Amino acid sequence: MPLLIKNGEIITADTRYQADILIQDETITQIGLDLEMDDEDLEVIDATGKYIFPGFIDPHVHIYLPFMGTFARDTHTTGSQAALIGGTTTFIEMCCPNRNDDHLEAYNLWKSRAEGHSACDFTFHMGISKFDDTIEQQLKEIVEDGISSFKVFLSYKNFFGVEDGELYQVLTLAKKLGVIVTAHCENAELVSQLQQKLLSEGKTGPEYHEKSRPVQVEAEGTNRFATFVEMTGATGYIVHLSCEAALNRAMAAKSKGVPLYIESVIPHFLLDKTFAERADFEGAKYVMSPPLREKSNQKALWAALEQGFIDTVGTDHCPFDIEQKDMGRGDFTKIPNGIPAIEDRVNLLYTYGVSRGNLDIHRFVDAASTRAAKLFGLFPRKGTIAVGSDADLVIYDPQYRGTISVKTQTVNNNYNGFEGWEIDGKPETVTVRGQIAVKDGKFVGDPARGQFLKRKPSHF
Repeated sequence: MPLLIKNGEIITADTRYQADILIQDETITQIGLDLEMDDEDLEVIDATGKYIFPGFIDPHVHIYLPFMGTFARDTHTTGSQAALIGGTTTFIEMCCPNRNDDHLEAYNLWKSRAEGHSACDFTFHMGISKFDDTIEQQLKEIVEDGISSFKVFLSYKNFFGVEDGELYQVLTLAKKLGVIVTAHCENAELVSQLQQKLLSEGKTGPEYHEKSRPVQVEAEGTNRFATFVEMTGATGYIVHLSCEAALNRAMAAKSKGVPLYIESVIPHFLLDKTFAERADFEGAKYVMSPPLREKSNQKALWAALEQGFIDTVGTDHCPFDIEQKDMGRGDFTKIPNGIPAIEDRVNLLYTYGVSRGNLDIHRFVDAASTRAAKLFGLFPRKGTIAVGSDADLVIYDPQYRGTISVKTQTVNNNYNGFEGWEIDGKPETVTVRGQIAVKDGKFVGDPARGQFLKRKPSHF
């Protein structure tokens, strides 16, 4: 049915104004003052005192993920509904085959897991864990099916990770196809050697995870990826950059004109390595890669985000419960990596960036929605509020005050890494292509509403 949202304050990456929004057939059809429509089926929402943001896009999530002998806890049902409650109307999931998997079969598996089970729209970054003639043909088929971004790991040696020769081939193919390559940037060999050294010294707890992947390891991987991007002419995107050392390497490459974009994720802006050092194995909840860092790095990340040098803020959402984390008791290398955050990203970024920090509200929208839409072939269908765009809208109540808790979350996980954190504001109503999915902060939508978003290569 048609939907009319009245009296709200529309805020996009570059505009801010009062207006009504009329929605018909999944898209925005009119924006203006005092809009009316003579239709007995029309539903009207009064958004007085509320912000209206474009639906937020999380460019980095894991929903279905076999990893380290177990599986991430979310399903597409729980993960997508949690995303919507948090204001995220589209996510880009990492399709992550390992080196023994057939990549085309893996892509079809990931896609089948999401189709018919996601409440919000979705697409994928296609992971590449090896490279040969067969995979090259498969990747061309996957691009034809609507995928316009690849993913490589310069870590997780002998599992997800690619060798330098394979990285060169992936980037060369990506340049030819016009797709962007996203990369987890660490030095796999250094990580492996440091892990072995620490374990041999009896240093087995979660507090040693960061010491096995220090900032130098990430800075080297970042520099190496930037160099390969420069030499191949491809376009690169660094995922979950965590520290000032890696940021400096990325910025040096960007200053030379290397086509390189930067993502950081919400845990690295707010949590530091002391969380992973908590006693009684409590720190295992906070083991992720790259690891949580010294708090001093957060100042550099916030400054780079405010200035637009960090392009996007995602989550690297990857929920493993307490029992799964316990697999690594006595050996930190066996702790499944990941912190759940898909439900809390937008509220945390708004609270500690906009409400309590120095992040401009337009840069907030840009980093959490618009720039991801532009980089990954979704704009202007997604990432903005304009006539003809999908009616993915977040009616946001900036006056709300509350706290985050596992007791109220939708994510299928038995802890929350941000337990007890205060939030200023939250989504009150969320629409997915014009249909109300969240009302009064509760999921009320169609659990199978989400569509697979076909994207075309951007040919950067």
